[in-house]
Amino acid sequence: MLNVEGIYLAQVRAALWGGHVAWPEEQTERLLRLHAMQGTGALVFPVVLEQASLSSYARAQMKGLCLQTIQQQVPLQYTLEKAWSALEKAGIHAVLMKGAGLAAFYPEPQRRSWGDIDLFVGKDQYHPAAATMRETFPNALKFDEELDHYKHYNLIADGVSIEIHRVTVGLQHPLDERRYVRFEQEGMTKSEERLMINGLEVRVPEPTFNALLIFLHSWEHAITQGANLRQLCDLALLLQHYDDRIDKERLKNYLKALHLQDAWTLYAYILQYCLGLEGDWSLFAGTSVAPRAEQFLTDLLEGRLSEPKNDKIVATNRFARKFGTMKQRIATARRIGQYSPSYGRHMIATTLLHGASRLFAKDRHWE
Repeated sequence: MLNVEGIYLAQVRAALWGGHVAWPEEQTERLLRLHAMQGTGALVFPVVLEQASLSSYARAQMKGLCLQTIQQQVPLQYTLEKAWSALEKAGIHAVLMKGAGLAAFYPEPQRRSWGDIDLFVGKDQYHPAAATMRETFPNALKFDEELDHYKHYNLIADGVSIEIHRVTVGLQHPLDERRYVRFEQEGMTKSEERLMINGLEVRVPEPTFNALLIFLHSWEHAITQGANLRQLCDLALLLQHYDDRIDKERLKNYLKALHLQDAWTLYAYILQYCLGLEGDWSLFAGTSVAPRAEQFLTDLLEGRLSEPKNDKIVATNRFARKFGTMKQRIATARRIGQYSPSYGRHMIATTLLHGASRLFAKDRHWE
């Protein structure tokens, strides 16, 4: 791993758990770029500003980003409170997902930026919740419809994106989906787990399911547009926060059911040996993943995880178009297979099954 990447990881570890932070001036541009790409600037820069000797240029860049991050939280918090209050008044059982809830696990929550509001309501409450949001934010930019195959309904209120989720994750393999629905029911629909977000008490996912959800969200990004290190920081802090409450056996069963044992082990290696998470979260004994995990991390830091840009499939014949999509997905599976061979094989099987079932179905578009 390049020296600058080692310095960068040491900075992130220090921001998460405490410790000294080095900032070599000759690496300023590369370190600033890494923090921008990986979404970790607001987490690390306050520690650097306190400990390190910096040029006026580096100090100005860091202060500017930290101030921007804090300022962005004001409209987000206001919109969250308004949306949450409206859903509660309507008798809708919402659960806050991802960014805003994860910020509570950070040493200083305002340093974990979040750009939108994700609220899970489930399939039964999906249409009433979407209607409630339209009534609450009448001037918001919004969809004209909320189709039942969408993952979520989206509107933008005063520049803040609100996503009302029917489901937390969309899985292609029918068996994966059926299993995941049961897990989601346990972890979201029935959840009464609560957190305080800047004085607002909200429901959040049940801890064991939340560990699966945050991992799966990052892994989905790794498969498609590329993950970033902040997502792994989220998972590390969640595991540390709920260390005595996460049911490891149940989490193992979740991961096995979704063919994610090997992918989880990659993440666990990075969390423990590169980000400094204490405790044994590997869960699965077996073949060493160290070389693959280190390659995964290097490619993540260098921006090589994202899907290669392919020419858009423009064939007018729907069979040719769907065949082209299938080829792209198989290529993605092979790319992911270099990090997790078992999950790559599962992706190929899923693509073939899903492609065959979709070949004669009507076109539809997930949001």
